Amino acid sequence: MTVKIRFFARFRELLGTDIMTEVAPGTMFTPLITSIARNNPAGYAAVFDEKGAFHEFVILMKNGKRVELSDAAKTPVIDGDEIAVFPPVAGG
Repeated sequence: MTVKIRFFARFRELLGTDIMTEVAPGTMFTPLITSIARNNPAGYAAVFDEKGAFHEFVILMKNGKRVELSDAAKTPVIDGDEIAVFPPVAGG
């Protein structure tokens, strides 16, 4: 199964974007992002806290729909999913 992971803004600078990766059936959202982020210690620290949980300001989306941080560990990914990971959004 192939999924696309897109990091945005500061996360993109650290981890890249449009990452296509193969996942095994039954892969959950959090372990997938963890495995990608571990490739860059600064990127991992930007997305995850010292306990390995998403920072509370991280915004997660799966196929254009918001995934609550509390649900990410039990949210499966399937073939063709597009995962988006955003830092806090500010504007004016």
